[in-house]
Amino acid sequence: MHSLPGYALRRAAAAVSAEISARFAEAGLRMAEASILMLIAENPGISSAQLGRTLSIQRANMTPLIARLEALGWVERTARDGRSHGLVLSGAGKSKAQDADRISKQHEATLLNRIPDEHRAHFLPALQALMSDE
Repeated sequence: MHSLPGYALRRAAAAVSAEISARFAEAGLRMAEASILMLIAENPGISSAQLGRTLSIQRANMTPLIARLEALGWVERTARDGRSHGLVLSGAGKSKAQDADRISKQHEATLLNRIPDEHRAHFLPALQALMSDE
């Protein structure tokens, strides 16, 4: 089974996901929360619908995630155009987003360091080719 590319990719994805989830947990974050905070930090005023589409999170799951982030005091709603609201980070939310960004960058560096030098230039393009719709 280890010689099957799909199997190896699933195992690698599961291992990488478990590692970053553990790193986020040490900072009091869940992976979805970290992703949401980083995306809001990059796009202040983004709507929850836009967040959901970007992160492939269904609307039914997005509502409790945003409610939790609001309850924690990390995310606030702001009026966008009279009938819709955008999301912005509070001071505490900005700090958590910075934590998430730092953890994410450290994790990415750790991952790349595991790839032998001669394969690094091809690694990301190979993954992107697998994500292609064509």
